Amino acid sequence: MPSWTVAAAQAGERVDTVAAALIGLSRARVAQLLASGQLTLNGEPVAKSTKVQAGDLLEAVDASAKQLELHPQQVPGVNIVHDDDAVVVVEKPAGVAAHPSLAWEGPSVVEHLLAAGYALPQTGPPERRGIVHRLDVGTSGLLVVAKTEPAFESLKRQFKQRKVEKLYHALVQGQPESPEGVIDAPIGRHPQHDWKMAVVAGGREAITEYQLLAAHPGVSLLQLRLHTGRTHQIRVHLQAIKHPVVGDPIYGGDPALAAQLGLGRQWLHAVKLGFRHPESGEWLEFSSAYPADLANALELVS
Repeated sequence: MPSWTVAAAQAGERVDTVAAALIGLSRARVAQLLASGQLTLNGEPVAKSTKVQAGDLLEAVDASAKQLELHPQQVPGVNIVHDDDAVVVVEKPAGVAAHPSLAWEGPSVVEHLLAAGYALPQTGPPERRGIVHRLDVGTSGLLVVAKTEPAFESLKRQFKQRKVEKLYHALVQGQPESPEGVIDAPIGRHPQHDWKMAVVAGGREAITEYQLLAAHPGVSLLQLRLHTGRTHQIRVHLQAIKHPVVGDPIYGGDPALAAQLGLGRQWLHAVKLGFRHPESGEWLEFSSAYPADLANALELVS
């Protein structure tokens, strides 16, 4: 019977939220499994609003909620920019996930690292070994992966306490009225489309700071600093202020513009990542140049 253990960082959250994150299913599907008794908490059926505690055991008897299998494979385009005994920092290309999930059948950073001989910690779901933060499949840029259990706990704590610096560049449609600002709007599941996120009342706190870097005809290049780490946060927030990311049709991007610029994904890149080394305490900072597709698109609008 597939099972998942609730981590300390998830204590106090609703069982449907935690189960969706651990298993990789939508909350709607998790709610169905809970209602039918096919997903249990510590061996007992529970309501979806039940709060979980660290060490609680989720067990599933439904075949669609099976644990994921890892298939180590070398992934072209994954570039190692830093490697030591505690952490590895990679540049993730677009079209690659941070880790496997039931909704993604393509390559992942975890599987690339395993194929390259890296030993990753076992904390959390086995398919997410060492992963302390994620980038969307269509977003490129910097990602740090823990190589030891202490490093995993240190990095998770730094992200939770908002001590990690995360900077992104995005090409967006139009030009913001103000050259800089803060988007403070809660994010949760879209009320009509469970596979999307949206700014919703009662959602989780989400804060994105932006700064205009360059204005071009019809588009703007923005720098964005994340103060929280919600799913699709930048894309949702930019759509909310009516300046969607170029090449992101899910969140309001114009497909015709993307085609004109030769883009097959959103123009969004994690350009800078800074954190304290889990062992030495030294502040580490890394930067990443634009991939060819983003650089070419930017050249066309400049």
